[in-house]
Amino acid sequence: MDNQDYEALRDRLFELLDSRNLKELQLMLEDMNEFDISEFLTELDNTRMAIVFRLLSKTQGAEVFANLDVEDQEHIINSISDSELGSIIEELYVDDAVDMMEELPANVVKRVMRTATPQTRNLINQYLKYPENSAGSIMTAEFIDLKKYMNVRESIARIRRIGADKETIYICYVTSADRRLEGVVTVKDLILSEDEAVISDIMDTNVICVHTTDDQEEVSEMFSDYDLLAVPVVDKEGRLVGIVTVDDVIDVMEQEATEDFEKMAAILPSEKPYLKTSVLTFVKNRIPWLMVLMFSSTLSGIILGVFENVYVQVPLLVTLMPMLTGTGGNAGSQAATLIIRGMAVGEIETSDVLKILWKEVRVAAACGVILAVLNYIRIILMYPGEELVAMVTCVALFFTIILAKALGCTLPIFAKLCKLDPALMASPMISTLVDVVALIIYFSISARVFGIA
Repeated sequence: MDNQDYEALRDRLFELLDSRNLKELQLMLEDMNEFDISEFLTELDNTRMAIVFRLLSKTQGAEVFANLDVEDQEHIINSISDSELGSIIEELYVDDAVDMMEELPANVVKRVMRTATPQTRNLINQYLKYPENSAGSIMTAEFIDLKKYMNVRESIARIRRIGADKETIYICYVTSADRRLEGVVTVKDLILSEDEAVISDIMDTNVICVHTTDDQEEVSEMFSDYDLLAVPVVDKEGRLVGIVTVDDVIDVMEQEATEDFEKMAAILPSEKPYLKTSVLTFVKNRIPWLMVLMFSSTLSGIILGVFENVYVQVPLLVTLMPMLTGTGGNAGSQAATLIIRGMAVGEIETSDVLKILWKEVRVAAACGVILAVLNYIRIILMYPGEELVAMVTCVALFFTIILAKALGCTLPIFAKLCKLDPALMASPMISTLVDVVALIIYFSISARVFGIA
């Protein structure tokens, strides 16, 4: 649905809601996509949100509920009865229920768990025990399991019988009597095989799987590498306990990308959307890194103090200083960004550090020569008779670019080796470090060339 269609539909929904024509509103909601309904609900005040939500069927309501932000979910929970809440929890996929539990206040979680059936409650508790950001924390238990002695006819009959409540039916998992994963078979395989064909003859025993404690980012990389729609999750004994589906991985990719962007901008990650994050939270997330960078920048002031005699005697050096530090910071940020991205998508490993360094040094040398020549011409044209200053500045620029790119490509790898997020070594940090290095190079060369002690 494009924006114009949605706007027209939205206006019609508001018109029906304002006129209290709830019957026609309910009929329109039945034909709408769950995501569009959730978008519409977020535009309503709390009272009207509860009214519209009650118009949805049990199944549709659960799917819409899963698409809402945790604040809206909390309001819905507080607006409905225990029996209605219990129905929603039973309709939700386990991974969606677990995600909700991790965000809701403790008193609301208690009420939700009280309304769930013992089986659902035990399953949610089991999932909540898995480490945060692990495969176990994002998997779902709603999958199709088959036995290798079943034939195609029996398998399809089982899929029809239990498939309605499963998150995906396109890939089925073959398990033993003790739930150990033995193979996979797709619905395509079943449809194209004879009715009497036995699962053991058509299943694929070369199964790509993950363990419950594997990092969710590694799981998302597997989906990209192997073009998967779902991946089975096994415990330490190799027993199938759940699956991770592609929609869960998309959420992980979005979450990881957002987190990396925030870290690269020197901001502590926030779990809430921008418009729903308070000013105080933004201040708390931004001030730590701003303080670190502010105090680290005082090193530049110390260096200026050390080399005061140099720029007092050659004032033009100060005029050219911003160009030098800015270019160096940009060069370092370019290298850091490429390395962080390469590590994020699995193209670069920490063992590649020497290859990367050698390549970036060559790139830096070429860039340094080009920029130095252009700057030499610029300085001569702008400041006639200052050939020596132009030479000093361009030599300093050349070496600054080489060191900046060397820092930019190695610091993210060093962070990875230290079990830190490489995104921490992004533009703000690189620029601060390069500023210090650039000033030391610049004024050291200047002091020697101009003979200033």
